[in-house]
Amino acid sequence: MKLILAIAAIFTLTSCSTGGISSNSENAYISGDGSAIVIKESERTLAPKLSGETLDGTNFSSEPGKITVVNVWASWCSPCRAEAPTLEEFAINNPDIQFVGILTRDNLSSAQSFVKRFGLTYPTLIDDAVISSFRGSLPANAIPTTIVIDADGRVAARISGQVTVSSMKEVLEKVAGSDINV
Repeated sequence: MKLILAIAAIFTLTSCSTGGISSNSENAYISGDGSAIVIKESERTLAPKLSGETLDGTNFSSEPGKITVVNVWASWCSPCRAEAPTLEEFAINNPDIQFVGILTRDNLSSAQSFVKRFGLTYPTLIDDAVISSFRGSLPANAIPTTIVIDADGRVAARISGQVTVSSMKEVLEKVAGSDINV
């Protein structure tokens, strides 16, 4: 009887856990709350090189000297679906800023349907291994996560969770030091 109670207690405790992954772990993928962090210029670290095969089969390599917005997303993620029109609008209205997606934990056909549905014009990298390259700065700790790289190629900001027009505008203006078109 004690063995059965012990097994039941273990089952109950483990069914409520996060599988040993805490919400502050760099490897955890949880739903973010939309909070933004902007790093002081003097404390920014060099961003990883963004390059690789894209969802449409082409190769992408980030352009040096441009502010870059990196959005980690998946088609099954409801906040990703909610923020897609906002990100596309910013990409269209700010051609001097480079936008790139990173697909994570998804299949290509669902992702291609997502891009078509939302009319995303910016490229999406299909190898999410680049996400781990952000460790030591502002890692992608939720799906979605949006990371902003400054014109000097340094990690400048992160929005953990769904971006909004106001959060994206505020972060980009702080990083760019000028007005951003919405």
